[in-house]
Amino acid sequence: MPPPTIHSWQARGFSTRAIHAGSEPDPATGAVVTPIYQVSTFKQDGVGGLRTGLGQGYEYSRSGNPTRTALEVCLAALEGPSGTSAFAFASGLAAEDSVLRALTGPGDHVVVPDDAYGGTYRLVARVAGPWGVGNTTVNLADVDAVAAAVVPGRTRLVWVETPTNPLLGIADIAALAQLAHDAGALLVVDNTFATPYLQNPIALGADVVVHSTTKYCGGHSDVVGGALVVAEGASAPWRDGVGQVGADVAERIGFHQNAMGAVAGPFDAWLVQRGLKTLAVRMERHCDNAERVAAYLRAHPRVREVIYPGLPQHPGHALATRQMRRFGGMVCFRLRGGEEDALNVCQRTEVFILGESLGGVESLIEHPGRMTHASVAGSALEVPSDLVRLSVGLEDAEDLVADLDRAMA
Repeated sequence: MPPPTIHSWQARGFSTRAIHAGSEPDPATGAVVTPIYQVSTFKQDGVGGLRTGLGQGYEYSRSGNPTRTALEVCLAALEGPSGTSAFAFASGLAAEDSVLRALTGPGDHVVVPDDAYGGTYRLVARVAGPWGVGNTTVNLADVDAVAAAVVPGRTRLVWVETPTNPLLGIADIAALAQLAHDAGALLVVDNTFATPYLQNPIALGADVVVHSTTKYCGGHSDVVGGALVVAEGASAPWRDGVGQVGADVAERIGFHQNAMGAVAGPFDAWLVQRGLKTLAVRMERHCDNAERVAAYLRAHPRVREVIYPGLPQHPGHALATRQMRRFGGMVCFRLRGGEEDALNVCQRTEVFILGESLGGVESLIEHPGRMTHASVAGSALEVPSDLVRLSVGLEDAEDLVADLDRAMA
């Protein structure tokens, strides 16, 4: 049986790829689900002769593991066309760290969203910053402002979240890709909120896609992981630390994945791949429920603003309509009563669980200013104190609306 490839499933529909890419029946047993290769080392077929399987040789599970390969093949098939490469990591931030280390160095510069995920900004500003990588925060919805933030000869990456976390801003991926490439930089898109089911940044010109697979890809709040997906032919057009120009991005990231070792373990990779098999049906229900919740909140007298790209009032609604299949499962709202009111609502829900993270089957509620985005307090990325973020899960929509209604009564 030939090893699985992206190419063998690329012409199929999304759910078919999600279920089958990387998951051909096990040739030894016929198992229809990829086994968990919970193993550290592999027998070699002679000195330097690696045992092959799933399209590559294996020697040591940090460098490669068949379960992780199966996940990476699936992610690549979902995010991009044939030739796309994917790499699975131990967390979303480990994946982001690999991008920064592989593609930037002292003296370089990164453009980041002015409402980026707090952990991303912390990594860029407080880890890469002391290493010598500068950054500029900017409103990604303003393409002219992004262009002004680019430092000629120094900007290596334009970092995009769309929708952003937590303010659900929408960025024009195609326009920013063109801008980045004209400036000799690469476009990195965090696609965690949208998932490959709702949005495909590589098709719009992105060079690298980032996922916290902890979220919707895993989908069940039982795994922590991250991934990078690299467009075919993506290359860094500047000179690197060893004098190379135009080095292959996938090769650089693959080297750093192995050299740094923050890889997804076999069981974690298996859990994420299992989650991907139901991603399409889950995202449809997430979107259905989020639309119901957003409509309810829009009509509530205690709510001053509802932030959801699916609402015509959202400033990015038209753009989101063009580049997304639907609008996702995240809803944010601001309360007229200010921070105290927001905190009270977070503490009074029963179906919505007070907790960080997002993208699981269960609905979550949180106060970003005190929780997920506390690390950016006092910075340009500080979020409004009256903001509440909802990760709308798969429960019955009527129960979710009733729970919010009771919490705000």
